[in-house]
Amino acid sequence: MSDLCQHTNNYSRRDFLCKTGLGLGGLALSSLVTPIQLGATPAGGLGGGTHFSPKVKRVIYLFQSGGPSQLELFDYKPELQKRNGDQLPDSVRQGQRLTGMTAGQKSIPMVGSVYDFKQYGESGAWVSELLPHIAGITDDICMVKSMYTEAINHDPAITFFQTGSQQPGRPSIGSWVSYGLGSENENLPSFCVLLSQGKQGAQPVYSRLWGNGFLPSLHQGVQFRSGKDPVLYLNDPPGISGRDRRNYLDHLKKLYDLGYQQSHDEEINAKIAQYEMAYRMQTSVPETMNISDEPEHITDMYGPEVHQPGTYAANCLLARKLAEKDVKFIQLYHKGWDQHGNLPKDILTMSQSMDRPTAALIRDLKQRGMLEDTLVIWGGEFGRTSYSQGRLTPENYGRDHHPNCFTMWMAGAGVKKGFTYGETDDLGYNVTRDPVHVHDFQATLLHLLGVDHEKLTFKHQGRRYRLTDVHGKVVKGILT
Repeated sequence: MSDLCQHTNNYSRRDFLCKTGLGLGGLALSSLVTPIQLGATPAGGLGGGTHFSPKVKRVIYLFQSGGPSQLELFDYKPELQKRNGDQLPDSVRQGQRLTGMTAGQKSIPMVGSVYDFKQYGESGAWVSELLPHIAGITDDICMVKSMYTEAINHDPAITFFQTGSQQPGRPSIGSWVSYGLGSENENLPSFCVLLSQGKQGAQPVYSRLWGNGFLPSLHQGVQFRSGKDPVLYLNDPPGISGRDRRNYLDHLKKLYDLGYQQSHDEEINAKIAQYEMAYRMQTSVPETMNISDEPEHITDMYGPEVHQPGTYAANCLLARKLAEKDVKFIQLYHKGWDQHGNLPKDILTMSQSMDRPTAALIRDLKQRGMLEDTLVIWGGEFGRTSYSQGRLTPENYGRDHHPNCFTMWMAGAGVKKGFTYGETDDLGYNVTRDPVHVHDFQATLLHLLGVDHEKLTFKHQGRRYRLTDVHGKVVKGILT
């Protein structure tokens, strides 16, 4: 018992504050001192460094939710047009799994795109007429046509891409990056999320897709919304001044210190770090969300919808502004790509909402010299079938979910420019060269950030977890 008392005396509050030499109270509570996220080093879970020299400083991930059809956008298949209406051969399908929406179809007629394709740039990349602006930046992008995944329905497929598991509850990819690398901006979160919708009736996305899972809560993504309150509960309540809130946080921190000394629960430190971040964001967020000072020639690049908060165009411009503030991971979700029917009309709507702002973001980053250390990613959770779901007519058709092959692309730091990696068969149904799995994509992304995906782990319930689970290899063929 005396030993226990002696142990308690050795770690009194006075001793704790003195021996650390860090002045935790003043450090965490003073907005005048560079804040350190308590419970993590400034550089995150890697303890102040990376496993090797990073090529990427920040990531902008343009996630196209719903599964955009690669056959209408990037993967040109003239053979499909020649065989329009023919049945998909069993030798091509090879007994692969179908969704419940087409598994019972007596007829599965192949259908070629109604949209024309042309080759663009010195790279000669094939791009659909739906994307005239992206066609103009083909020499800046690295196209991967051989992506494949395991999930065949939206929720598990998106969850798999964002967390490395089809089951909900794991940390998101942005949370892993935040945990591993920390933040270079003291006034904004290291992981920010923006949502937009291209057409009505879109598949929903859930906040757990940018959740921290079992990682400390300060690594969860922070959603920026359109409207007068971009971040919920950020502003002071009516009748409370900034000085009052500062005083409140000072006293709250003292109580949290007492709780931490008793339990040593790092989540206590994470919570006060979140309070402090919110206090600083009261100034930084309104400044970041304001585009009124952007020159007209810049807003014109993104298109007229850039002035409508919450649109994809507005979010692309905000992504650039967040990148300028050195936010580490910026995630855009653009909903509306699920075209089971009425595909020719609906994909035109989606492409018009996405094409110009996406190309503008690449050009904007490039002209500022930021594309040299920023990685931009474009893609959805899976592709679409080369056969029609439901009745096929000359003017109308739809495509079902297809996890076996689809297209993503990247631009910027660390990846080859004007380059196409991987290939699918003549009917766009199977990968024939250089397959890239979801875990391979995740491993490559972390590699570009200077992180070995096998070494970025977190112990939870007796097991060490990582984003790529027990899989994944770096796709060296796309790296510079």
